[in-house]
Amino acid sequence: MKKNLTVAIAVITLFAALAIPARLAAQEQQEHNKKLPRYKVIDLGTLGGTFSEALGINSKGWVTGLSTLPGDASVHALLWRKGVKTDLGTLGGPNSTPNGFMTSASVSQRGEIVGAAESSAADPLGENFFLCNFNDGLGLLCLPFLWHDGAMRPLPTLGGNNGAAFQINNRGQAVGGAENTTHDPTCVAPQLLQFKPVIWEEGEIQELPTISGDLDGVAFAINDRGQAVGVSTDCTLTPGHALLWQDGKVTDMGTLRGLALVPSDINNEGQVVGVALVPNGQNVEAFLWHRGFVRGLGTLPGDAWSAGNAINDKGQVIGQSAPPNSLQRGFIWQNGVMTDLNTLIPADSNLYLFDPQDINSRGEIAGQAIEKNTGAFVAFLAIPCDEEADKEGCKDQANGATAAGQKIDDGPRFTLPENVRRLLQQRLSYPYRFTGSGMGRD
Repeated sequence: MKKNLTVAIAVITLFAALAIPARLAAQEQQEHNKKLPRYKVIDLGTLGGTFSEALGINSKGWVTGLSTLPGDASVHALLWRKGVKTDLGTLGGPNSTPNGFMTSASVSQRGEIVGAAESSAADPLGENFFLCNFNDGLGLLCLPFLWHDGAMRPLPTLGGNNGAAFQINNRGQAVGGAENTTHDPTCVAPQLLQFKPVIWEEGEIQELPTISGDLDGVAFAINDRGQAVGVSTDCTLTPGHALLWQDGKVTDMGTLRGLALVPSDINNEGQVVGVALVPNGQNVEAFLWHRGFVRGLGTLPGDAWSAGNAINDKGQVIGQSAPPNSLQRGFIWQNGVMTDLNTLIPADSNLYLFDPQDINSRGEIAGQAIEKNTGAFVAFLAIPCDEEADKEGCKDQANGATAAGQKIDDGPRFTLPENVRRLLQQRLSYPYRFTGSGMGRD
């Protein structure tokens, strides 16, 4: 009897010990939620069309993105600054974008913006440069650009016809991808020429090295220390090597549990975020890389995949998480915990935050949301509320978590014009286009 009592006490003690971590984890989650900011959310509007997306934000709160024009026949890069929308125009063609439809964009503290824009000249090879991917059927050249003080000017390529710039830092260094004159045997029409990762500085272009054996590559992001990140691959865009360029040297960033990495952003601490891809492309996971060490960030509860889009100097990560075959939701990750952004905005908000693209040093977030009552895709800016929460839009912040697979509403749905639907599909294709997956993203 005494033996049985001793065993029973031991079992109870064991279960109590096992329960402690669970209680601590729950308490940590509650403490984390208390520390997270609440946000005022602003619909930034459009240039007259029905589709817009914010893609980059600097520490002044200036936002860059893209929008369709009236009639939704073309899309232009634009700048939102203190409530004023500025159309950045094009290089003579109908379309422009601040990032080549691939990653989050950037606007420097000096107000410099880079991207890709169509010219009025036809591509002599009839290419549809994938880093631009306007797909308007016009066969026009797509060129990298720098916009500053109301003027857009083209940036050079490596001798080829097309190129696209993705980010610019506060030193005026920009990165992206540009064609050379070599026909690439791994390409499939309409893409024919090799494209290489490049950096532009003071109007000059420099090719960045790729991993031996990889014919192509692109640089996606650069910080103020001149550290750039991107990928080395081939023209089929199969998962290749994630690379860090610094001081003329290239570092292979490795993998996450054997999964290929696709970096999307790097902060001034050298921390890199992006996505890790499984070989068949059916699932992806957001990752954080720093000084040779990589960790997966997981997903929101019940979700199947996640993607990290941007990171600020405080280490806050924003991105997307989604259940199987359902609409993704925006997240913020900090101190090891991922939280649905939609739980941090007013409960009566008409916006569903599904694609946050950038976060600045003040914690302000820019991205794309869905209007619940119309289904329209619009650019948003989320501003952390002050401690007093006196500002309009910062009260009544309690918002229930959005369950995995939950419908946004039961209201009317907005029917997108075909070219706008294609534009959204292109935007959502990053970074999963690298996988050739069956996720409905290509």
